[in-house]
Order: sequence, then structure tokens, then C-alpha cells
Amino acid sequence: MNFSVTILGSASAKPTASRHPSAQAVNFREQYYLVDAGEGVQQQLVRCGINPLKLRAVFISHLHGDHVYGLFPLLSTLGLYGRRTPLPIYAPAPFGEMLEAHLRFFDSDLPYEPVWHEVRTTEHALLFENRTLEVWSVPLRHRVPTAGFLFREKAPALNADKEAIARYGLTIAQITAAKRGEDLVLDTGEVLPNDAVAYRPHAPRAYAYLSDTNRSAKAAALCAGVDLMYHEATYAAAESRLARERGHSTTHDAAKAALAAGAGRLLIGHFSSRYKDAEALAAEARTLFPATDPACESETYRIEPRMNVRKR
Repeated sequence: MNFSVTILGSASAKPTASRHPSAQAVNFREQYYLVDAGEGVQQQLVRCGINPLKLRAVFISHLHGDHVYGLFPLLSTLGLYGRRTPLPIYAPAPFGEMLEAHLRFFDSDLPYEPVWHEVRTTEHALLFENRTLEVWSVPLRHRVPTAGFLFREKAPALNADKEAIARYGLTIAQITAAKRGEDLVLDTGEVLPNDAVAYRPHAPRAYAYLSDTNRSAKAAALCAGVDLMYHEATYAAAESRLARERGHSTTHDAAKAALAAGAGRLLIGHFSSRYKDAEALAAEARTLFPATDPACESETYRIEPRMNVRKR
């Protein structure tokens, strides 16, 4: 049931000696999803022990270089590694033109197909789903069309309560029906409500990635109740005017977004190169939202399940 986020890059546009441009790897049940792809992302994946061949899909928030320049060499390397299955890439337009040019000039004979899916950055839309996970777009407010991404676990399958099974002498067929969510009719004619027998083992988990953006009440509302929120905090609180002008957020903006969303924890990142101490920025955010940490590169942040307690 692993659900975690590994930080591959935490810097903004200007290169620094200690930080890489934006990139993250979301691990959900051992399937990896790359979120943004700044320069050097393939080296960072290897340093963090993540096999690039395990990437299930790529999500690009916007087409500024510090979020996308690392994707194209990664596409080439995946071909060298022998990938054969298509790679879905979710990104705003005109990413398709960029991909087409890259394939024409550098990778015309890849052994797999990169498949672009357009992200409409003004819509909150379902982009990807499988049996256990959904990924939604979250409209953001930046200088170019930009979307964040909301990873939501689907409700886990029902479990049958062992004590209830013994108490009512349930058959295998009845247990199976309870796990499907059905009420049960006992031999006595008594109707047994489903919640007397079955329960969710844990609440569905969620992770929100919000970068780059001015603070957005709409984005926070769309991420209500997330267990973990990543929000850019390019600038310290004193630089609020500069942040607004450049389509970015401050530490206080990020904290207010987490408060509005009712997030469990907050990670801040996309730090301007002017700041050497990310912990000092996190301390600013903690004055409004105590459960704040700076996004540290190569660190993995786990989203633990909140176990449901059966009421007897």
C-alpha cells in the first residue's frame, strides 16, 4: 500500500550548486509517476534508486524550462534501456509540437511510443485512472498556462470483520456479499446492515502538487482534505509583491493554501536561488501552518494510511 513522494528537484529556474530544478517521483503501490522533469531528472532518478523503466506516466505542470527540459533526454535514455510499452505524457499545449520536433530530430526510431495527452489548464479534470488511483488536474495561476496535479487513492476494498463473522455464523457466500457492500439476510429473517459486518481498512489517501502559482483559493478548495500538499514557496513572506508579479507564491501563501485545504502536512519547494537555507523558509510557513517541512532532495515522504477503527 505504499504511497510516497521522492523529491528529485526543489529549485526554481536559476541553477544552484545544491539544488536541481523541479521534479518529483510519486510512488503508488510500486508504480511510479514522474511529476515535472527539470534538467538532470534522469540522473536524480538513478541517484534515488528509482528505475526509470518503472515510470507509469509523466505529468508536466507547464512548459517553462525548469519543469520540462529534463524530459527529452529521459525519453532517449528509456529507448536505450529497452522500454517497449507506450509512455503517457500529460502536459499543456503546445507540448505536442515540442515532442514532435524532438522525435523528428533526435529519436525517430524509439522502440516505444511517447503518447501526449493535453492538459486543459483551466479545467479540474480526471486525467488518469486505474483500479486504485485517480489523477486530476488543478488549475493554477502562473504566467503561462499551468496545472497542478491531485493524486487520489480510490476507496480500498471492504474487509469483513472476523468477530462479526463468528457472531453471526456467516457463510463464505455471505462474507463475499458483505465485501461487495451488500446487506445480509440471515436465516432468521433478520436484515444485517453491511456496516455491521464490513468496513474500509483505511481512509483513501491524497497528494496535491501545486507549482508554479500565485496563491489560489480555487486550487486549495479542489485539494480539500489532502494528506500531503506540495506548494511552491519561491519567495520569503517579505517578497509578496515580487511573488505576485512573477506568478509565484511566498512561504505564507503556501501555508494559507494548506490551511484552506485542511491539509495534513505541507511541503514547500521551488526555492529561489537567493535563499541558501530552506529551513528558514519552512520556519516562516510554520508560523501559520505548523506541519510544514522544506522539500529536501533525495528524501522520500510517505503518506501513511489512517487506519479505520471498528466500533464494537
